[in-house]
Amino acid sequence: MQTRSGGVVSIEVGRLGVEMAGSEGRPWLFISHAGADLAWAEWVAWQLQDAGYDVELDSWHWGAGDNVIVRMDEALAARRMVALFSAAYFERRRWTTEEWSAVVAGRDGLVPVRLDDATAPPMLRALKAPALFGMDEEAARQALLAAVAGPVGAPDVRPRFPGGDEPGSHSRSTGPRLPGTLPRVWNVPARNPGLVGRDELLVDLRGRLAGGPTAVPVSLHGETAVGKSQVAVEYAHRFCGEYELVWWVRAEHPALISDQLARLAVAIGAADRTMSAREAVAALAAELRSRTRWLIVFDNAEDPETVTAHLPSGAGHVLITSRDPRWHERAIPMAVGALARRDSIALLLGRTPWLATTEADRLAAALDDWPLALVQAAEVLTTTSVPDYLEQLAGRAGEVTDAGKPLGCPSTLAAQIRLSMRRLRAQDPQATEVLQACALLAPEPFTLPVLRGREAAGASPVGRVVGDPATRSRVLTAIQRHGLARVEGGALHLHRLTQAVIADQLTGPERAVAARHASLLLIAALPGHAQDLAAWPGRPDLLPHLLAIASGDLVTDAARLAACEACQYLVDRGSAAAVLPRLEGLHRTWTAELGADHAATRRATACLARAAAAVADHDRALALNRGLLGRQRRELGEDHPEVLRTAANVAADLMDLGQTEEALELARDTLTRYRRVVGDEHGETLAVASTVAACLAGLGRLEEGLALAQDTVSRQRRVLGEDHRDTLFTASNMATDLAELGRLAEACALAEDTLLRRRQVLGDDHPETLDTASNLAASLAGLGRIDEALQVARDTAERRRRVLGEDHPDTRLSVTLLNAIDRAVPAPPDMP
Repeated sequence: MQTRSGGVVSIEVGRLGVEMAGSEGRPWLFISHAGADLAWAEWVAWQLQDAGYDVELDSWHWGAGDNVIVRMDEALAARRMVALFSAAYFERRRWTTEEWSAVVAGRDGLVPVRLDDATAPPMLRALKAPALFGMDEEAARQALLAAVAGPVGAPDVRPRFPGGDEPGSHSRSTGPRLPGTLPRVWNVPARNPGLVGRDELLVDLRGRLAGGPTAVPVSLHGETAVGKSQVAVEYAHRFCGEYELVWWVRAEHPALISDQLARLAVAIGAADRTMSAREAVAALAAELRSRTRWLIVFDNAEDPETVTAHLPSGAGHVLITSRDPRWHERAIPMAVGALARRDSIALLLGRTPWLATTEADRLAAALDDWPLALVQAAEVLTTTSVPDYLEQLAGRAGEVTDAGKPLGCPSTLAAQIRLSMRRLRAQDPQATEVLQACALLAPEPFTLPVLRGREAAGASPVGRVVGDPATRSRVLTAIQRHGLARVEGGALHLHRLTQAVIADQLTGPERAVAARHASLLLIAALPGHAQDLAAWPGRPDLLPHLLAIASGDLVTDAARLAACEACQYLVDRGSAAAVLPRLEGLHRTWTAELGADHAATRRATACLARAAAAVADHDRALALNRGLLGRQRRELGEDHPEVLRTAANVAADLMDLGQTEEALELARDTLTRYRRVVGDEHGETLAVASTVAACLAGLGRLEEGLALAQDTVSRQRRVLGEDHRDTLFTASNMATDLAELGRLAEACALAEDTLLRRRQVLGDDHPETLDTASNLAASLAGLGRIDEALQVARDTAERRRRVLGEDHPDTRLSVTLLNAIDRAVPAPPDMP
């Protein structure tokens, strides 16, 4: 076989195995390629098909719903494989690795050709692989055909090589040119050599543009600065050999589109320079309807309504990039999102090779894999360390994303977001204020509420939005159209980096307005009263926003109370350690800004004390609750419900610290006051009665404590229900009392029932569930049911280690109990 400079490696591949015959007895050929080389794959498939071979190419012959693995297996079993070797082909994570290794292992026919100078894996380096690159089209075609043993019959009419067109000739070719050869009519921006991670998207895009029987426009849509235009540029360059003309239209200003299309008409000879733009565009439309191999890109199309009139028809391809996703009636929409993490890391390491992979991963996570932000970060990192950059990003996102503008990019991420915000404000000021309010919330979906049948929130712009469904719909549409967020099912998805930049760009007065509106939105989204904990499970998407908004941006008492109640809900669900820093922030900020006696500060203090108790910091809990109790008594009096609540908490803290006599005295006084103020069977009265019962038992007055616990749990079951958390708390303590009185069978039965209910209500890993499990293990051991006791004790100890940590007092107690039960197991008899 003839070779060329750049050449081949030494050993020819044997053609072994069974080959399925195609038309007229010719062998079937399966084209194996990387997604990045799809343009080459189509050119190879066309040339082989033109030479008389029957060809299978995934992008031509595999459709939606096909099982890719099954199709690949069938192809490898019945067809010879033409492998397009390249750097992308040899990436281990690609399917191509399975394809060539399966063929080599089976010693079937493998026909390799090379698309670049990439070094093949050791197993393939001995294979003779002609080069198709670095030569003209005819030479490449001959090298390809020779590699598969030559054509079995020439076509009746040889397709003309488009690269040989005479000046002024613009007729169509019957087949694609060599990939990478530009058409004569071409004005596409330069491609980005550093583009990574878009191969799958580009293959999908190619399939949507070229895969159907009729040409349908495709729109690439996505948020600001996600790289839509870069994808379009790469597509045009990668598949330029498929087109006789490619024209780039800057569509952000619809009034300028006609002039750009008129220049295209002149470039292809459909019009002359003396024609008006309107005449030239009409001539262009007629000419394009008679052609097939053309691509026109409408970049940054702002409004489907105004741009649609300019879209040409015919068998060619139209590609649109837009922040607006509303193209369904006019084009096939394709979303462009952030990069995959591995591609983000590759981008950073390609530009900053001195970074460690772990550092690149941290940066990619902090930047949410946003392409432009990653490129800018790489620019800044030449003079800034990763920790410094991340610190600046956390505190000054707008400033950081305004630095490091790379060459070739029109503007920075911060500048693009600023421009989009200015455009949004000009079109819809209400939408701007909603977006700025949401920028102070969490980077999580937020469902914009509508106050149906409830009092609208005053006359503010955001108040009118939540008070009127039509206004709400208009605002969400405007935000999405400007590429500043996604909207799905009424929920606003604001990208974390976009959100941080918008928040950082707010002026002082703008931030104050945004904080008022954010507080309003949070209260409007509440499913009921903030104190109604039963309502929280119905709005799990609201919790992240109440936890994320800065303490100082909660500017209404209702919003502050809601934030405290969200924290309290999570404490009660067993997440005290996670929510403790948030409560500390609320308490610290409101104490400084509002004073210790403000209602919001008092509520934050109570929640913080409860969280401290939940993580076994009982000294801190007692100090917080005692200070709070003194202030409340001075302001509200001895019998105020809020005062009684805090007094009950102080009693519980004293008992946890072993100061049981003092705890009993305070709990009894509080119980008497509760009975007088709200009655014997109020839920809070019964909760304090349970505390009194526990204190009595703790002081050794077991019979007295058990009697009060039995009466209390009976009332709780009747008033609150058998599965109420307070009912189960009393029942668990009562089982402990029974065990200490030696009534182990009763204790086990009650503990088993309580454990089952706590698991159903609170979950297997809730600290209170584990309290009951630990007590059950002790009772089982006391009854001599050692195997069962060991199983429960071992499971409880493992769960407490995972949930509470090795050093938590309850974990240490579980380990001690487990060891004690383990020692109680009789040793096996000595073997003879």
